[in-house]
Amino acid sequence: MKYILVAILLTSILISCKKESFITSSTASLATSADTLHFDTLFTTTGSTTRFFRIYNNNNQKLRLNKVALGGGAGSLYDINVDGTPGPEVNNIEMEANDSIYVFVTVKIDPSIDNLPFIVQDSILIDFNGNTRYVQLEAWGQNANFIRSRVITGNITWTNIRPYVITGGMQIDTNATLTIEKGCRIYMHADAPIVVDGTLLVKGEKYDSTRVVFRSDRIDDPYRDFPGGWPGIYFRGTSVNSNLQYANIINAYQGIAAEKASLNANPKVTLNECIVDNCYDAGILGVQTSIKAQNCLVSNCGKNVLLGYGGNYDFTHCTVVSYSNSYILHKDPVLVLTNYTKNGNVVLTANLTASFKNCIFWGENGTTEDEVVTDKQGNTTFNVNFQNCLWKVKNSVANVTATNITANDPPLFDSINTQLKLYNFRLRDESPALNRGLTTSINIDLDGNTRPVGVPDLGCYEKR
Repeated sequence: MKYILVAILLTSILISCKKESFITSSTASLATSADTLHFDTLFTTTGSTTRFFRIYNNNNQKLRLNKVALGGGAGSLYDINVDGTPGPEVNNIEMEANDSIYVFVTVKIDPSIDNLPFIVQDSILIDFNGNTRYVQLEAWGQNANFIRSRVITGNITWTNIRPYVITGGMQIDTNATLTIEKGCRIYMHADAPIVVDGTLLVKGEKYDSTRVVFRSDRIDDPYRDFPGGWPGIYFRGTSVNSNLQYANIINAYQGIAAEKASLNANPKVTLNECIVDNCYDAGILGVQTSIKAQNCLVSNCGKNVLLGYGGNYDFTHCTVVSYSNSYILHKDPVLVLTNYTKNGNVVLTANLTASFKNCIFWGENGTTEDEVVTDKQGNTTFNVNFQNCLWKVKNSVANVTATNITANDPPLFDSINTQLKLYNFRLRDESPALNRGLTTSINIDLDGNTRPVGVPDLGCYEKR
């Protein structure tokens, strides 16, 4: 009996010592109650709000955290308090076995600071036993309408009273219509596409203050100019009668992407006086669909206009142009048209009808010599017409009808400086694009200025 008592006592002592010692293995288990803290408060004045999360020691021994620290350090807009000790960095935190501690996070933001991003981000580093964990922090930086992972149903109108910030994406449901009034600013997070299964109507007007702008929510330097900051606007199979007027689509991955044929006699997407700029992959992507564009500028995108697997397209008075710069190397033609797609080793073809009138297709400082390229396979309809256009090509454009073409004569844009990121694609007095257009029913240009009754200029801008 004495030996049994001694054994029990020794076992108890050993267990107690084990619990008092620290686990030092890199396999130590640690968990947090959240991987991201969202501060959803709408800041109408200078304000602060507090959130918290817990750190769990899931081990049967004590755990020492080397540090819990804000990524932004003392310059962060966030403050932390770790188990009663204020940050921005707290060191040598002891956690009891199978216990937890609280980390309180406070953010204070003045929304009147113009250069703040709409989403102020930071992270908290947790360092232990050679391991690191991160908890992300997101807070709204300015006063706006905040939309997260929403499906639009019915008929909804957005006004320009406050900007719109979208995270997690937004879908316009089938049979729903979203109307965006003049002057609206829509800021998209990196995870936020606009998916259109119904109808999108953008009703911008010609002045900078009345155009509708879609862009990344990172408006602080240097992120404000980065391409690919948000996914883009996607028009899917059931979308119908979408019309964008005086809209700027900037810094997306794919600016405008549309798929499948229109469900009625109207184009699936109509673009009037729109600017699509600095998109990482494609400015306008059409896949067996229908797009009508007039007075549009598509500039400095990875692939400016890519129209594949057939479809119906009508582009009039458009300028499609790229210059290699510090963000995007100009290595793809500014216009590519095909009537096919590949499914493994199977080539699928579709009818292609496309018309380009009074357009400019140009690129410089890149690696491509042909700015207009077509690729035809099979025997389906391939009806592509260019009338009164200016383009840069080394090789003849195959399988098209081209009349009154100005080839390889620089358009002489007003001013281009890639180092300063200055791009003014209006025409100079000596431009060969002046007075070379075909008379059409379009009586304004991208600036909303009147075009002459007689012979207009090529491209989206009329020389004043």
